[in-house]
Amino acid sequence: MRKIIDFHVHPFVEEEENMCFYKQSLSFENDLFVKDMQSAGITTVCGSVINSAGTKISEGFEAIQTLNRHALKLRDKWGDFYIPGVHVHPAYVKESCEELEFAKTQGVKLVGELVPYMQEWSDYSCRELGEILDVAGEFGMIVSYHSMDDAQMEKMIKNHPKVTFVAAHPNDRDKYPLHLERLKKYPNAYLDLSGTGLFRYGMLKHGVDMVGAEKFLFGTDYPITNPYMYVKAVEFEHISEEAKDLIFYKNAERLLG
Repeated sequence: MRKIIDFHVHPFVEEEENMCFYKQSLSFENDLFVKDMQSAGITTVCGSVINSAGTKISEGFEAIQTLNRHALKLRDKWGDFYIPGVHVHPAYVKESCEELEFAKTQGVKLVGELVPYMQEWSDYSCRELGEILDVAGEFGMIVSYHSMDDAQMEKMIKNHPKVTFVAAHPNDRDKYPLHLERLKKYPNAYLDLSGTGLFRYGMLKHGVDMVGAEKFLFGTDYPITNPYMYVKAVEFEHISEEAKDLIFYKNAERLLG
């Protein structure tokens, strides 16, 4: 059985962190999160804890830090099954840089998924985030980020060549070609398959033909989405078994080290 690393999930400790639209379907106590993923054939998951109601700037950086500590708590509980991602915030440059330093001491290499629209910020190209990304680059970290404005994403990737960036969500036919252009243009740019896009038949084969399987990472966005649908979508595409291995786990292993 091949390994599958899901590069994009959102586990939770508190109920308000449960991103499932139908929350009654998923509870923390019975570890259904792990059981679901393993039932889908997924062997390792990566991602950040998010407050489903959003995190307000007025709550201070402590609210962001709480999400990060919950991610580490889940890493302690689940062991190698879960690779945690931590949040940073451009409204708190000093605190975010210190958080990255702490994350490094904990063996954390993943930042994000960054979700600006849920944390009251909106500009990937702003100077404040740039300062934080400089530190992430020094530490050799990977930044998973929610796809937003194309000009902002382009500037962020271009200005921080030491950072490995993994865009979340191919999106649909208007945005996917722009993702592919960035993947071709920047050695440090990658794309995970979570969210909208993969349901379009042939989407992945087209991307592999255009930029190579080395540029894609498997992701689902569970518990927002049904993870097994994503596994079968990749398996069903007319690409080589080697390409599927790269997408399912080899690319993630290479980036995570």
